[in-house]
Amino acid sequence: MNGIESKAVIGTNSWGGKAYGKAIRGSYVENGVIKDAMREAEKQGLRIYDHARDYGLGKAQKMFGKFTQELGCGDIIVSAKYTPFTHYKKNCVRKSLEKDLADLKCEYIDIYWLHLPTDIEEHLTEIIELYHEGKIKHIGVSNFTLEECRLSKAILDRAGISLYGVQNHYSLISREWEKNGLLDWCKENGVSFWAWAVLEEGMLTDPRVKTKFSLLKIFMDRQKRKMRELYRVMIAVAKRHDITVPQVAEAYCANKGIVPICGCRKPKQVKELAEAVRVKLTAGEMRRLEEAADKSGAKVMGPDIFRFAVLKKRR
Repeated sequence: MNGIESKAVIGTNSWGGKAYGKAIRGSYVENGVIKDAMREAEKQGLRIYDHARDYGLGKAQKMFGKFTQELGCGDIIVSAKYTPFTHYKKNCVRKSLEKDLADLKCEYIDIYWLHLPTDIEEHLTEIIELYHEGKIKHIGVSNFTLEECRLSKAILDRAGISLYGVQNHYSLISREWEKNGLLDWCKENGVSFWAWAVLEEGMLTDPRVKTKFSLLKIFMDRQKRKMRELYRVMIAVAKRHDITVPQVAEAYCANKGIVPICGCRKPKQVKELAEAVRVKLTAGEMRRLEEAADKSGAKVMGPDIFRFAVLKKRR
């Protein structure tokens, strides 16, 4: 791969204030607990934190910058994104990156992702300029199709820069990027594939554990009825390896050579993620999990949920 390797990444999309935590995530986690999770991550060797400007309704990046200073964290790898909500305008990426650096309390971003495939060439050209200035160390793309990834790689190749990675939605019940050839393309080209929402916002957790009310829970409960057989297989695999049901979903991705991004707010979640990606599932277990997932027909977000936000090319 391109210089930075990791078995798993800590996502910060679940970080935020009380209103955000309770309404969207079902619970609020005190800042002290998140700091303890960061200490656990250092102990477990999980060094990469993934960010975007809108995570936690805009609070997550500032929280991270504050916590890293308070904890004196060293050797942390920062992943951040530019999200093109509008068509390209000169210096739009630069201005956004400067704010990211201020929020995150960093001198540079280790991995910077173009978050949506709007005006790909224009946005990547500016990202390349920032790369040459030393403000970005690696470049990736997120929520891109195979053809859009090929185009992005070609643009970067012309500049003599490797495409570091692709960050897309992937989980046990959403494997379209594997079926349409994107995963194979990444492997063939030495491009890392990071998967977000590997737990499908809580769908791929233990159905026997009661969860608190949240806006997400209302939608999830309707889908869970389709997944009884999948849950049965996941519970059996979890028991065989002495792990939890969500760890099965995380381990599944790791066994595919995919880097799972998991929102971790508590030390226990960090520890379980680190343990999960070390679990070796058998070929039979992988096959049974996939068969049960396919039969369920369950979908939460789909592989390309943010396609609606991609703006059409200007004429």
